[in-house]
Amino acid sequence: MKKIGFLSFGHWTPSSHSQTRSAADTLLQSIDLAVAAEELGADGAYFRVHHFARQLASPFPLLSAIGARTNRIEIGTAVIDMRYENPFYMVEDAGSADLIAGGRLQLGLSRGSPEQVIDGWRYFGFRPPEGKSDADMARQHTEVFLQLLKGEGFAEPNPRPMFPNPPGLLRLEPHSETLRPRIWWGAATNATAEWAAKLGMNLQSSTLKFDEGGKPFHIQQAEQIRAFRAAWKAAGHTREPRVSVSRSIFALMDDRDRAYFGQGNQSAEQIGFIEADTRAIFGRSYAAEPDVLVKELAKDEAIAEADTLLLTVPNQLGVDYNAHVIESILKHVAPGLGWR
Repeated sequence: MKKIGFLSFGHWTPSSHSQTRSAADTLLQSIDLAVAAEELGADGAYFRVHHFARQLASPFPLLSAIGARTNRIEIGTAVIDMRYENPFYMVEDAGSADLIAGGRLQLGLSRGSPEQVIDGWRYFGFRPPEGKSDADMARQHTEVFLQLLKGEGFAEPNPRPMFPNPPGLLRLEPHSETLRPRIWWGAATNATAEWAAKLGMNLQSSTLKFDEGGKPFHIQQAEQIRAFRAAWKAAGHTREPRVSVSRSIFALMDDRDRAYFGQGNQSAEQIGFIEADTRAIFGRSYAAEPDVLVKELAKDEAIAEADTLLLTVPNQLGVDYNAHVIESILKHVAPGLGWR
């Protein structure tokens, strides 16, 4: 295991039991948690993007703010739903955020999951082409985005511009020269993992995937990672790809930990339907004393296959507690998994 970071969905609720009762609370605390995680030695701060929900949505202002407050930690998404994205506007936002962060952005993209409203991307002005699905549209948006990230000129310049132009066709600005190898795809199936490999995107695999064969979750996920790497090699890419997996892992260090996660809350794998006709398998959560966690996590084939582990954090419990959660894993569990 080379890198360990955290992944936050950025929930908020006006409940008195929540430390994040507004969007402002969640945004500001996300910045503070990224700063704290960097100070603790974590490798990454990642955020989920959901629309029409009391969660983090538009990622680039947040990523830019974190980039300006930190110096070393990777800053990323897991994932941006590409059904909602204008790839032209997105490449400008991504370029700006990456330049502010000094080249530390790690952007996870995806087809997305069921959202809070029906076909929410329609409200953003997008419709799939005739005969295509919303998943097809997400992949098409992604391919355009990847093409634009090359930085090649494509737009005919105005012969009488307001400001002088460089020679030739124009590209979108600001442009980050190094961002393209730091684009990831969140794949729920083996087939989309292989598609991502062919396009030269890194792989993100979350705490769920479509059930393809009935095996335990971590075994199916490990098979997906191996299929991705085989497709990467077959595509002839010269660099080594990166792979991340997400897990809910809590080390029981004190009474707070035991109260929140130690009362029989360690879940088993589950089968469910995230879409009406799509059977999915959901990975288990881990909550135990550090020595027990090391032994249990060592049996997780997908963690062994990946180079990056993202710890899903309960952001509504506040910055201090989440920093404690991250620190407990980094100090007492991660070394036993080969981290550093």
